[in-house]
Amino acid sequence: MRKLLFAALALSAYASLDITPAAAQEYPYCIRGRDYPGFGDCSYPSYAACAAAASGRFAYCERNPFIQRVPDAPRPGRRVYRETY
Repeated sequence: MRKLLFAALALSAYASLDITPAAAQEYPYCIRGRDYPGFGDCSYPSYAACAAAASGRFAYCERNPFIQRVPDAPRPGRRVYRETY
């Protein structure tokens, strides 16, 4: 019995060494409203998926405020043309 207990303990210790934590996902859209207290449910990968979940409820969708967004590239300046050569 003691050998069986030791074997089970050794096996569980070995198995726990190979466990990796789950990767956190940051989704870009959140559903908010009366049924979603606090910051809402930010588990929607697209606006269409969020809007489908919010349909028929007192809820709305908006961008996730906790995701860092890459700023848009600067717009090119206005081009100046010479009128005479």
